[in-house]
Amino acid sequence: MSINNITSPVDIAISGLKAQNKNMQAISSNVANARTTDVGNGQPYRRIEAIMKAVDKDGITGVEVDEMSEDASAFTMILNPGHAQANAEGYVAMPNVDMPIEMMNLNLASRAYQANAAVLKRYQTMAHTSLELLK
Repeated sequence: MSINNITSPVDIAISGLKAQNKNMQAISSNVANARTTDVGNGQPYRRIEAIMKAVDKDGITGVEVDEMSEDASAFTMILNPGHAQANAEGYVAMPNVDMPIEMMNLNLASRAYQANAAVLKRYQTMAHTSLELLK
């Protein structure tokens, strides 16, 4: 039995760190623009999300962000007749960002990032111990 391609746990963990970093950037953008009613084209900010996929090169070798996708769900309409973006009935279209959902997503992304960092730390400890044994 020969093994032609061995993916290092470090490579897998680093790909996870990079993917979760982009995911947290998308979430941060959503939180920062949760009240933005005009992004320059007369429309409110539209929530974005990072779509991830497994990288498959002779077996799973990590994860990467496949695309940054806009959420196509409807905007929330609130009654605010004095607002500059209010329509004829006095309603303002607000971004489709739901703060509790964003906070849960941020918590999940943060935990995944921490898990990948823990893998790197344990790998470092294992390599250090192996070097100490060789002395």
